[in-house]
Amino acid sequence: MRRTDTEGHGPVRYGPPAPEPGLPVLPEVAAAAAAVAGRSAGEPPGGGPALLAAASGYWDRRGLPVERDRTAAAPGAPPLLLAIGAALGGDVLLPRPCPAWWEPQARLLGSAVYHVPTPAECGGVPDPYALLETVRRVRAEGGRPRLLVLSVADDPTATVPPPEVLHEAVEAAADEGLHVVSDETWRDTLHHPHDTVLVGPAEMDPERVTVLCDLAGSLLPPALPAAVARFPATDAGAALRARTLDVLTALGATLAAPAAAAAAYALGEPEEITGRLTAAVRLHARVAAAAHRALLGAGVLARPPQAGRHLYADLGPLRSVLAARGVGDGQDLEEFLTARLGMPAPGGHRFGDDIDALRVRLSTGPLLGTTRAERLASLAAPDPLELPHVQRALSAFTAAFDDLRAAAERREPPR
Repeated sequence: MRRTDTEGHGPVRYGPPAPEPGLPVLPEVAAAAAAVAGRSAGEPPGGGPALLAAASGYWDRRGLPVERDRTAAAPGAPPLLLAIGAALGGDVLLPRPCPAWWEPQARLLGSAVYHVPTPAECGGVPDPYALLETVRRVRAEGGRPRLLVLSVADDPTATVPPPEVLHEAVEAAADEGLHVVSDETWRDTLHHPHDTVLVGPAEMDPERVTVLCDLAGSLLPPALPAAVARFPATDAGAALRARTLDVLTALGATLAAPAAAAAAYALGEPEEITGRLTAAVRLHARVAAAAHRALLGAGVLARPPQAGRHLYADLGPLRSVLAARGVGDGQDLEEFLTARLGMPAPGGHRFGDDIDALRVRLSTGPLLGTTRAERLASLAAPDPLELPHVQRALSAFTAAFDDLRAAAERREPPR
């Protein structure tokens, strides 16, 4: 079976940026980090007691109780996933598309990576039948599938898998003896939390699922990288955590004291944190819905965004018009839209999609304003779409795609 081809993905250091909040750092978070900035001692590998206790409380409030000694922390999700992958060994299975940073961690370990198609209704999880078939074929060719990474609130597609779809995927993984890492970085950014049911795989199969959360997704700024993991409460889970800590130690992947202090503060979820998160989610949801309407109006395919700060757009219906502009694949489309929109528009090939597909991830952060004052005004506005700077940004966004739609209509032959 052919593994995912890396040609055309570009160097890792030029990969797409994570969707950023586009909002100033909370003063309380900055103060928590500054309070320990002069401390000479660093955090131990895997995080110190205060941080791990805060992580335990964070999961307990989400119905996933865990002892402090079954958690671990690292300076960002990539080194944490790298350590877990090294501790598990074997081949790695990922949904197609998936976050751009997942695959490089597996390839750094020399692991074979296999992408599995996602169901039609969502991203983030593999189609269960495709997963079973992929595992069967990998084993038939001498491979050793060991790890499945999935997401319950997905980057890049901004979708949340229905519980029944997720359950089937987790059940298929269990049948094949796969360990599951559930990336729940964006679980607290549901656009419509009362209408969207989010259930994590650790609730379905607690003995086989490790939960990973990058705090820069919703709680911390990218300048303070921190991520936490929750391991199964079993002997195998304890052994996996111990091996993961060994790898983090060997890598020197320990949290700086300011980042650890900020992470512990944020995971405690004081009113300042929850208030900012609620307001930020409401803002990004409002802008994402407007951007989604603009895409659909231009004939672009995109699932309704349900979480996070981005959309995943398929410009396949406009292929002929784009071809006339020299756009023939995902890399061409990335360069064309990045220049046209004046904002990052990484192509789908960076997320494991076929490079021939005309797909891009579009972030909402750049639409919130270009200055600190504008972004804070967007955050505080009852309706951010009424603000002049947001209107200008959305108008430019809409115009870029409407121009393509108009060109497609001019090219249509008479009936």
